[in-house]
Amino acid sequence: MGVVLILDQFTKIIISHTIPFNSSHEVISGFFSIVHWGNTGAAWSLFHGKNFVLGCIGVLSLFALYYFRYYFSFSNKIGQIAIGMVMGGILGNLMDRFFRGHVVDFLYFFVISKNGKEIGYPAFNLADVGICVGIGVIILLEIFRKKQPHP
Repeated sequence: MGVVLILDQFTKIIISHTIPFNSSHEVISGFFSIVHWGNTGAAWSLFHGKNFVLGCIGVLSLFALYYFRYYFSFSNKIGQIAIGMVMGGILGNLMDRFFRGHVVDFLYFFVISKNGKEIGYPAFNLADVGICVGIGVIILLEIFRKKQPHP
């Protein structure tokens, strides 16, 4: 949990101090930019402007993960790392919501279509990566746990 949280907040501090808000720096032409964007919504800017409500949902999610932790494959090392990644990511975005008023997103992948239009995947941050990878690992652990024969 701590690794994801620290890396997330460290990278957001660097972005906030080096790239002006609402601007970008292209790293790989036509494919990847480092941006400094704020998001008051959830993934893909769903529920835009609902920062406080989404923050409350994040807090409830942390409590739910803690409460239901015995129902999932968290007894092994991989499961513990996975839930730590999810919780670290939630905490990283919660800190942004409550202390900055928005989540800082800075990784932006895109392609340029034949007609010159930019088609991009929504910008994200390391907290989002921790949440997505952690949940993916948890799902895989549960799938494989269910396939094992019971004694």
